[in-house]
Amino acid sequence: MAKNEPSNGGKTPAAQALNLNTLIDYQEDSIVSRTIIDKKTGTVTLFAFDKGQRLSEHTAPFDALVYVVDGETQITIAGKPITVNKGEMVIMPANQPHSVLATKKFKMLLTMIRS
Repeated sequence: MAKNEPSNGGKTPAAQALNLNTLIDYQEDSIVSRTIIDKKTGTVTLFAFDKGQRLSEHTAPFDALVYVVDGETQITIAGKPITVNKGEMVIMPANQPHSVLATKKFKMLLTMIRS
């Protein structure tokens, strides 16, 4: 079993303390993601970006919260760049164009609420 694979059929274990940094690894020249929760009402997804990787500008119909678990990123919302460091968060408002750039390797927890 790989280091990041939980023992319950690929789902993230519930009812126990977990370290977000150990649930996902960086991969060279890549963005890696792992779904933690996927419900009708919203999703929680963990991402690991290698330095220089990006999500191009797009919009989402729902608010989303980004919490930086490790490293540093630049998130641009409606044309305004925001540097977000480890331990910081930013809310991306619904229907506002936004993009993500890994200025350094970084991991983020993305929580999207569908309502």
